[in-house]
Amino acid sequence: MKLDGVRVLDLSRFLPGPYMGMLLADHGAEVIKIEHGSGEPTRYFGPEVEGFTTYFRNTQRGKLSVKLNLKEDEGVHIFLKLAEQTDIIIDSFRPGVVDRLGIGYEAVAKRNPGIIFCSLSAFGQTGEMSTRPSHDLGAQAITGVLSLGSRGADDTALPASPTADVALGSLALVGIMMALYRRETSGRGDYLDMSMTDSLMSWTPHILSEVIANNAAPNLSCERLYGGAAFYNIYETSDGRRLVLSGSEMTFVVNLLNALKRPDLIPLCEKPWGEAQKPVKEFLRRTFLTRTLSEWSEWFSERSVCWAPVLELDEAWEQKFLRERGIISKGKDGVERVGTPVRFLNEPGAPSDKLPTVGEDTQQVLGQVGYYPSDYDRLIEEGVC
Repeated sequence: MKLDGVRVLDLSRFLPGPYMGMLLADHGAEVIKIEHGSGEPTRYFGPEVEGFTTYFRNTQRGKLSVKLNLKEDEGVHIFLKLAEQTDIIIDSFRPGVVDRLGIGYEAVAKRNPGIIFCSLSAFGQTGEMSTRPSHDLGAQAITGVLSLGSRGADDTALPASPTADVALGSLALVGIMMALYRRETSGRGDYLDMSMTDSLMSWTPHILSEVIANNAAPNLSCERLYGGAAFYNIYETSDGRRLVLSGSEMTFVVNLLNALKRPDLIPLCEKPWGEAQKPVKEFLRRTFLTRTLSEWSEWFSERSVCWAPVLELDEAWEQKFLRERGIISKGKDGVERVGTPVRFLNEPGAPSDKLPTVGEDTQQVLGQVGYYPSDYDRLIEEGVC
């Protein structure tokens, strides 16, 4: 696989770092998860299937687990020995913590100049907000992204997806791949300072026009992605279900409005989003209320229109095409899982069936840096492992 021979030390917890580490493992990297105490919090989030939570299964598969107390001097010594043989370190401690522990980038790079050290945080390693704690919701709030789903001070919707977490993990993965590629010619690694707020702000160019041009908040009712466009909107059906029109290209507009015998509305869809398209939205609202979702699904099957039913998550999970694509598959234990979204024609990823218990690989991994079974017993007694 693409990442065979790459070793990763994963100090991260929860979603962004673990998800990124899992993708690396899916494509052949050896990912060693460093845990302490009861281990990764997501081991205990939500229901278990065959001894592991589904959250843990879909963010931690394929990793080795090493139990290591980094507040002990020998724990730090062991980590640095492992880092000498490592390509990538992922860290999600609050800024400054790894340096205080003695395992930060500078300490590791002295031993291993080729190390790629990726620090994940809410607000970055520098600046006045750097030491402030936060998770995904706080990042969405402070970047203004949360407001895009609101309808007033008393009606702000919680986000449907942890966008800041996923943006951070995805962009950090891109950065790590850049650093790995550059290391091939330079021989040196690098340090990545990746934050949720930076990542999320980089995902907002579609909505920044009013902000940059006029220093004003966008009027969402006039924005295509937020309800201003008739053909990029959500509509209710007669049975209380919903469907979306998800493409405002004129080809789709013409196909649908001609089929509904309202070609007179086509010119309105060429006008700016917002007030001008209200008559079209009102017509479509009334029209979609005349049939059930199932009936509309059959009706749309013969027409080239960009649309989709709004499914519950359990309904979405049962769709055949997701299994055909391999994004849903079964492990050897028969439990379904989310597959790897990175698909190569040659050397495709192969999600592992390994799900580690806390510290189950400690003795094996420590043996690679000169520790014997008798040392391992001592390390347990001394609280290092």
